[in-house]
Amino acid sequence: MRPLPKGAHAALGAVSRLDFARALVSGLSRPRKAIPCRFFYDERGSELFERITRLPEYYLTRAETAILQAHAAEIAARVPAEAVMVEFGSGSSLKTELLLDRLPSLAAYVPIDISPTALAVAEARLARRRPHLRIVSLLGDFTAAISLPAEFADALKVGFFPGSTIGNFAPDEALLLLGKMGEALGPGGRLVIGVDLKKDPAILLEAYDDRAGVTAAFNLNLLARANRELNARFDLSQFVHRALYDEEAGRIEMHLESRTSQRVSVLGRVFEFAAGERIHTENSHKYAIEEFRSLADRAGWRSERVWTDPDRLFSVHALARS
Repeated sequence: MRPLPKGAHAALGAVSRLDFARALVSGLSRPRKAIPCRFFYDERGSELFERITRLPEYYLTRAETAILQAHAAEIAARVPAEAVMVEFGSGSSLKTELLLDRLPSLAAYVPIDISPTALAVAEARLARRRPHLRIVSLLGDFTAAISLPAEFADALKVGFFPGSTIGNFAPDEALLLLGKMGEALGPGGRLVIGVDLKKDPAILLEAYDDRAGVTAAFNLNLLARANRELNARFDLSQFVHRALYDEEAGRIEMHLESRTSQRVSVLGRVFEFAAGERIHTENSHKYAIEEFRSLADRAGWRSERVWTDPDRLFSVHALARS
């Protein structure tokens, strides 16, 4: 994990393609094929996801934004003066601005993301709007290692992890990640985290399989990205988006299903697909409030406050190191 240097996009793009190539070949070689969801967010994927957040079926962004708008002052009151805010998987940093407006005394804002483009765009926008805010962008995958600049070692740090991204991890993986975040934020660390709530499966399925087909295009873009960047030979017309709800696991699953028996060339290797065979691309776990509080407690966090929207679709938790 390192600060984002200017003019380094080409080299960083090559590293990203190598990571994608390795993960793609490894995932397609498994008995149950899979591609990690972190590869959704190339430039095209990020554009599609921004469209998803504005869809009528996709309640998550609206509900979380409403919570942050309604309770920004309460959330900001829990952030010590001269603290450093660290955002894990910052993306566009749009939701962050709802809190930054209430935090004029932040020592620094540290966004972490695997996309150099997202970091550069967000940093440029924030620098225009808040010229006095110190921004230290870090390029890297926070799920692999969380290493903050040494200059912030003694600063009080507050993590921000919106969007219910924690739901993309299986509970045991989420437990480890929350522990890593706690270690990175250090003594006195705090964490503001968005968590999607359990609800009627019909609402969930509509949110992940919209009528306009934007989520389908977002999912299929994984294969299109493989074609663009790695010269793979996926015929996108021969795959279809599937969203399923596993009630026992409490999660939405996204898959790409082969319409027919076919063979696909990827980086000089040929992968066979049976008709109906699926590539698992994402999990999105949902939690009852007490379920997530228990998970956070096991990871070394103490729940201080929980906010929800009026319809109790989504939750935002304020956690402190135990």
